[in-house]
Amino acid sequence: MEPYPSQRLSVAPMMELTDRHFRYLMRLISQRSLLFTEMVTARAVLHGDRGYLLGFNAAEHPLALQLGGSDANELSEASVIGEGLGFDEINLNVGCPSDRVQSGRFGACLMAEPQLVSELIAAMQARVALPVTVKCRVGIDRQDSYDLFREFIAEVASSGCKRFYVHARKAWLDGLSPKQNRDVPPLRYEFVYQLKQEFPDLEISINGGITEWSAIETHLQKVDGVMLGRAAYYNPALMFDADARVYADSSGANPPDLYSSGIAQPGLPEDDALLTAQIEVARQYAAYMDEEHSEGVPLSAMCRHLVGLIQQRPGARLWRRTLSSNVNQAPNAASLVETAIDLVVAHAQASASANNLVDNSVENNSVEKKISSEPLPSTTVMPRQSGSGCNVST
Repeated sequence: MEPYPSQRLSVAPMMELTDRHFRYLMRLISQRSLLFTEMVTARAVLHGDRGYLLGFNAAEHPLALQLGGSDANELSEASVIGEGLGFDEINLNVGCPSDRVQSGRFGACLMAEPQLVSELIAAMQARVALPVTVKCRVGIDRQDSYDLFREFIAEVASSGCKRFYVHARKAWLDGLSPKQNRDVPPLRYEFVYQLKQEFPDLEISINGGITEWSAIETHLQKVDGVMLGRAAYYNPALMFDADARVYADSSGANPPDLYSSGIAQPGLPEDDALLTAQIEVARQYAAYMDEEHSEGVPLSAMCRHLVGLIQQRPGARLWRRTLSSNVNQAPNAASLVETAIDLVVAHAQASASANNLVDNSVENNSVEKKISSEPLPSTTVMPRQSGSGCNVST
């Protein structure tokens, strides 16, 4: 059996979040999942600073470039540039609901023009050998029936597009902010499931409101892939399970388990495998930050992505505060990260000690209660023990 494709689990393109530094951090955690750039307009690719907009580390592969636009010539040229730079996939944004994007006639508003989207995809495919894919919603405004959604997908698929990433909410283009559009419109997972049933030859990934592994595994029984958004950014530890849980069974050889491959952190409880893995990733990312900082990248531009790595455990607040408050005064990333690690480890040790005391106390209380509740048997006087000073009854 062939290995599962990278798009079986992907991290969504998110403006001002999924820059190349976050993607490097994510690649330290998951080697197999598909990563996306932030959306870049085709015009910016043609006329902007390509090194800044499109630069990436070779470790980030597999990596998709998401483009925004509605001009076939511009998108085609931008696709050629993306292919030349080494991206693994070109994705057209047909899902962003922001006013700024709408004013440029791209993003979610293009769902009202399926024929145009089909023409754009055809023009892009004619120029590159890479997969050209679409990220879209299930509808816009009052055009939110399953039939209209199906018609949109069928029209775009007729251009030869085989892969769709679907945010299972419609977009309100007038009246809701981009943030509200991530939460207010109801999720319609059933639309995406039905789409896969009706178009079994298309590759369908589902996106929207997916925050835990039980949901990921449920969706993967219905569609080809799952795309995570802010859950992956604000809780990167969610992705530590990705390679082992998503890609493990298809090729016969399981990906490495980061929980067991890291070097144990001295002083931690033996079963705190997650924190051990988090610490190892933090140190590797600190080395990356120092290397990038030597090339002029501010530490704050990179360290912000590390803040969410450790959370929901003793010391997590100090981890965040140390990284956020001291990044501009730290001599280097390595010392800053080690300081934060020491605080988290100290709290882990204290928490483990406290738990041991509680466990021992509970165990002792249970034993005492058991002894006190048992009826006493007939008493036999035992021989006096040397130095005991008492008779022992059993």
